[in-house]
Amino acid sequence: MDAELDKALARKSRTVSLVIAGAILLWLCAQFLGPATGLPGRYALLFDFAALAALFWALVVTAQIWRARKASRTDDNS
Repeated sequence: MDAELDKALARKSRTVSLVIAGAILLWLCAQFLGPATGLPGRYALLFDFAALAALFWALVVTAQIWRARKASRTDDNS
């Protein structure tokens, strides 16, 4: 695998891991602080959708990383 491609994929992987961890942490905080501060339920739904969007984005980028690694391996074997 090309060293530059490997670095780019590693950077993408770190970004995905930070987005996943950040989305879950923010979602957990929102679930705890929402009822404690008396926020209406529609805000909880907003946080739920934001977390789902972040996780969906992470899934799409993870699939892109997987496909790029798979493609680079088949190029190396040719």
